[in-house]
Amino acid sequence: MSTLKKDSLIKGTLILAAAALVARFLGLFQRIPTDYMLGDEGNIAFSAANQIYMIVLMIATAGFPSAISKMVSERYALGRPDEAQHVYRAGLLFGAVAGLVLAIALFALAPVYEIIVHKPGVALAVRAIAPALLFFPLIAMMRGYFQGRQMMSAGGTSQIVEQFVRVILGLLLGWLVLELGWGDRWAAAAITFGSVFGGIAAFTVMLRFARKLKRQDAGSVRSYNAEASAAFMPSRPSPYRKTNKDLRYRAIYKEIMRMSIPALITSIAINFINLFDVTFFMRLTERFYTEAQATLELADYGLKTVSLAGIPPILAIALSSSIIPVISSAYSLKKMDEVKRQASLVMRIVCFTGVPFALLLTVAAYSITGLIFVGPSGSGAVAAMSAATILQITMMTSNSILYGMGKPRLSMRHTIIGLLLKVVFSVALAPFLGIYGLIIASTICFAAVTFQNLHNINKEVKLVVLGRRWLPYLAAVAVSALAGWGAEYSLLAVTEGWPDKLSYLVAAAAAAIVVGGLYAALLLAFRVVTPEDVASFPRPLRGPINKLLRVFQRGAAV
Repeated sequence: MSTLKKDSLIKGTLILAAAALVARFLGLFQRIPTDYMLGDEGNIAFSAANQIYMIVLMIATAGFPSAISKMVSERYALGRPDEAQHVYRAGLLFGAVAGLVLAIALFALAPVYEIIVHKPGVALAVRAIAPALLFFPLIAMMRGYFQGRQMMSAGGTSQIVEQFVRVILGLLLGWLVLELGWGDRWAAAAITFGSVFGGIAAFTVMLRFARKLKRQDAGSVRSYNAEASAAFMPSRPSPYRKTNKDLRYRAIYKEIMRMSIPALITSIAINFINLFDVTFFMRLTERFYTEAQATLELADYGLKTVSLAGIPPILAIALSSSIIPVISSAYSLKKMDEVKRQASLVMRIVCFTGVPFALLLTVAAYSITGLIFVGPSGSGAVAAMSAATILQITMMTSNSILYGMGKPRLSMRHTIIGLLLKVVFSVALAPFLGIYGLIIASTICFAAVTFQNLHNINKEVKLVVLGRRWLPYLAAVAVSALAGWGAEYSLLAVTEGWPDKLSYLVAAAAAAIVVGGLYAALLLAFRVVTPEDVASFPRPLRGPINKLLRVFQRGAAV
C-alpha cells in the first residue's frame, strides 16, 4: 500500500462520491434481483429491516463519526496529534460497547417492530441483520478519524468492499434459501444477513489502513525528532504516548456528546423519513388504498423509490463528509475568507452536479423504473421523490457547513423543525393523497431545513453561489427538463410495439443524452459556468471545459 496522503476538498469529494456511487449502484443491483426473487411481502420485509437497521446504526454511533472528524481535524490543525489519537480511541470504545448493546436490543425487539409495521416476516429479516451492528459502529468511528485526517481513500475503499461482499453473498444466500423451498420470509432474512459479511470485510479493510497510518505516523515523528535534535530544537511527542486515559476520556466524551447529539439528529433525518413512511404507510393510507393496493405501493416505495431517489444525493453525501474537516480547520483558525470560499464552492458544485441526476430521474422515471425493475409500477412516486431530492441535497450540504462552522445545535434545531413538519403534513395529507402526501411532506421538510440553514450561514459569511447567474441557471434547468421529458415521451410512443425492456432502454437513453447534453451546453452557453468555476474543477476536466467555454464565447461574440 502506498503512503497515505491528505486529500483536498475536490479530491476527497471525488473519492467519497465515487465510493458512494459504486455503493449505491451495488445496492441498486441487489434490489433488482430482489424484486424478481421476492413477492411484495418479502420486499416489504427486506426494506423495513434495512430502514430500522440504519436508524439503530446511527443511534449506535450517535453522531460520533462527524464529531471525531471535526475534533481530529481541529487538533491536527492546532498541532496536538496526541489529543487526536485519544479522541479516536474514545470513539472506538464507544462504538464497540454501543454496537454490542444495540445488536442485542434489535434482535430482542424485532417482533415488536413487526407489529408496528403490520406486516408478517419483518421480525425475521430484522433479526438477521442485527449482528452487523457488532462491526459497523467501529467502522464508522474509523472512517470519521480518517476523514478528520483528510484521507478519504480508506473510507471509500472499505465502503466499496463492504458493498461487494454484502450484495454478492446476500443474493447467493437468498437464492439458496428459495431453492430449498423455505419461502419469501426466510429469503428476505438471508439477503439482509449479507450485511454481516459486508461488515466483516469492511472492518478488515479499515484495520489494514489503520495499521499503515500508525506506522507512517510513528516514522514521521522519529524523522522529525532526529532533525530537531540535530538543530537543538524541542522534540515532538509521539501521538501514541500513554496518558491518564480515564481523565482524558471523560473530557473527550463530554466534548463529543456536546457535538454528537446534534450530528445524530441531522444525519438521521433522511433515514427517519424513510423509516416513518415504511412503518406507518399501511395505517396512514388505509382510507386511500385497499389493503392490496397499499401492499403493492409500499413494496414499490421501499424497493424502487428509496433506491432510485437515493442516487442524486450521492455527491451531496460525499461533500457533506469532506467539507466538515476543511471548513472546521479554516474556522478554528478564524480564516473567514477561506470558510466563505469553501462553503460557496461546495454549494456551487451541488448546483452544477446534483441537479441533472434529479432531473433525469424525474422526467424519465417511467422508463428507468421499467428498465431496471420487473415493471414501471411505482414510477410516479420515483419521479416525485427524485424532484424532492434537489432540496434534500441542499439541506444535507448546508447542514455540514453549519457543523463545520461549530454550529451543530443550529442545524439540529432546524432539522427537528423540519421533521416535525414532515410528521404533521404526512398525517394530514397521506389519508387523502396516499404516497404523494408522504412525498409532499418530505419536500416541505427539506425546504424548511434548507431555508433556515442558509439564513443562518449568511449571517456569518455571505455565500456567493451563483449571484446574478441564478436566472440563466434556472432557465437551463427548465429547458433541459422539458426537452428530456419530450424525448422520453416521443421514444416510448415510437417504440410502442417493441419488447418492453428494449423500449424502456431506448427511451431512458434518449432522455439521459438530451438532459445531460443540453444541461451542460446551456450552462456554458448562458455563461453560468465561468473560468473561475472551472479552475476549481479536478485537473482532468479543466482542459476540455475551458476549450468548450472558449468555443461558446467566440460564438456569442460573433
